[in-house]
Amino acid sequence: MRRTLPLLPTALTLAATLALIFHGPIAQLAHYHHFADTRGLAGIANAGDVLSNIPFALVGIWGLLRLGAAREHPALSRGWAGYMLFFAALVLTAIGSSWYHLAPDNTRLIFDRLPIALACAGLLAAVQAETTRLRSSVFSTLMLAAAAIASVGWWAWTDRILVGDLRFYLLLQAGPIVLIPLWQWIYRAPKSDRIAFALAIGCYVLAKGAELADHQVLQALGTVSGHTLKHLLAALGTAIVTWQVTRRVSTPASRRLAAILAR
Repeated sequence: MRRTLPLLPTALTLAATLALIFHGPIAQLAHYHHFADTRGLAGIANAGDVLSNIPFALVGIWGLLRLGAAREHPALSRGWAGYMLFFAALVLTAIGSSWYHLAPDNTRLIFDRLPIALACAGLLAAVQAETTRLRSSVFSTLMLAAAAIASVGWWAWTDRILVGDLRFYLLLQAGPIVLIPLWQWIYRAPKSDRIAFALAIGCYVLAKGAELADHQVLQALGTVSGHTLKHLLAALGTAIVTWQVTRRVSTPASRRLAAILAR
């Protein structure tokens, strides 16, 4: 049984891909761009949804500055390339999502979705390399980044010819939620990593729930919309991951963790 477990992530990915292919196109919600909070602030349109992207930039810059020079650190070297893509994509997410929310439409949405897809790709590549003991995440980072670009490109192209097909973009977004805990369980990742990523995934799931209840959240709270809350919760999730990864190179315990990850 234990010998076949490493095949499970690949099998699930293939099964999900085939299921989506046979399912057919998944269209964007008809009123996707109709966000609840349209209030402006200091000349900024839709200020809540725009300004709530700032935490993504702060977390991405934090990760890049703290870990950019730590490529050779034994607790980080395997997943370094993936994490660098993840952090850079967070900064790009802040920029792209802010620009999109200033005047939401499908053209601007490309620049919102692309960095999100790249962030998912980077995180997948980093954790896969760490847990499965790959020498480096460079190759998987490049391959997954290409898949991320293709998934958004497919949606943008199909949106122009008929109806935007989100199947492969959604598959990439679901990847970290399913595959990261699975890899960590199969390969017995350190407990601190499993807890941190579980908390981050929990934040992301809550964020998606808030996104779906955009108008209801604003009606209930009066001050913040569901989509704004989505940004804040998702940014909190990325901060938890970044905090956990930076701990590896900044605390005395990092030496013990480095020894475990370098086995």
